[in-house]
Amino acid sequence: MNRRNRVVVTGMGVVAANGIGLDAFWSSLVAGRSGVGPITRFDATAFKSRIAGEVKDFEPLDYIDPKFKPKRMARHTQFALAAMKMALADADYEPAKYFIDHPIPVMLGVSTTAMDILEDCWSDLSRRGPRGVSAGVVDCQPQAATQMLTMALGISARATTIASACPSGLDAIACAAAMIRQGEADMAVAGGTDATITPLSMASFAAAGLSSTRNTEPERASRPFDLLRDSGVISEGAGMLILENYETAIARGVLPYLEIVGYGSQGDNYGSDELFGLGQTMRMALDCAGKTPEDIDYICAYGPGHPALDIVETDMIKRVFRHRAYSVPISSIKGVTGNALSAAGPHQVITCGLCFKHNIIPPTANHEFPDPRCDLDYVAGRFRNRKINTALINVRGLGGGNSSLVVQRVVE
Repeated sequence: MNRRNRVVVTGMGVVAANGIGLDAFWSSLVAGRSGVGPITRFDATAFKSRIAGEVKDFEPLDYIDPKFKPKRMARHTQFALAAMKMALADADYEPAKYFIDHPIPVMLGVSTTAMDILEDCWSDLSRRGPRGVSAGVVDCQPQAATQMLTMALGISARATTIASACPSGLDAIACAAAMIRQGEADMAVAGGTDATITPLSMASFAAAGLSSTRNTEPERASRPFDLLRDSGVISEGAGMLILENYETAIARGVLPYLEIVGYGSQGDNYGSDELFGLGQTMRMALDCAGKTPEDIDYICAYGPGHPALDIVETDMIKRVFRHRAYSVPISSIKGVTGNALSAAGPHQVITCGLCFKHNIIPPTANHEFPDPRCDLDYVAGRFRNRKINTALINVRGLGGGNSSLVVQRVVE
């Protein structure tokens, strides 16, 4: 990263299975209170996996101007708009009040598209034929959510959609940060969103072994690094951030949550002895930030609760951190949030921002039985009072994509 400008996060907005808004989200994380439950968005009786992290009590009109016809939008678009509105309010930033001589970057990560609209259209086609299909072609395109965000901003904006599976949201944040760092913008909106709790999506995740079958205990189903984990739990949601040049933020009188200082992204290298790229992304992010493993006070892990992937991340942390791996606290928020795909990375950044604010590390919920292959400090049981100054965030995705981000407490 070019260190021409410092990049800070001044506003955060979250829509998640465990809560809407920062207060609800954080209190759930600290308490280890899961947002996973039985699927209610469709009849999942015949499904092998009948649980998910659904966003509860979400009313689009509470966040979106009726002129945009929110009821017709894809659910992940609704989530992104709501999270952006919350992030702008949190940053006390109204774009229309500022003179900006360039388009504001709006970068959104998505791992899928508008599956709810696509499946509804396919159902209409199957039942009523071609003439019975609604005009959903625009709303279901991958870039539709990002374009809607720019429309809602009401000013000139540069829309970019990133689709790199689960790392998409984290990658979008890093790309927006790079633009500010290089002087191409003073402010940006970035994050990720996904809403895949639909019949076809959930059947596909279950067929791939990516959705837990602990149907009778949904709140205990997502068990990162735990010996009894059977798979992760798919969830939905959005996380949006307001990124600013540090000097601009200070001039506005805003107290930033954190500073973004390092980033690395790499796919798995199937021609290398080190198959998994997550180890290399951690090294890249540390080098980019000018940090060593000894500088990291906390690792906000990917930790999806998958039998193999949790071991992979543990092994990669050991490889990169060596002796330090056993003394740095690690936690995964997915025991509470489930795996929100592209929104998961932004949820982790938001978690770190709140860790810096409250001097608390949230626990890894449902981590009850140690796995001999996962033998690090996963902050099991309850939260830990700890002031942290620098954190490492990991995200891994289907297809072998990996991304890591280093964030730190803002120091004048």
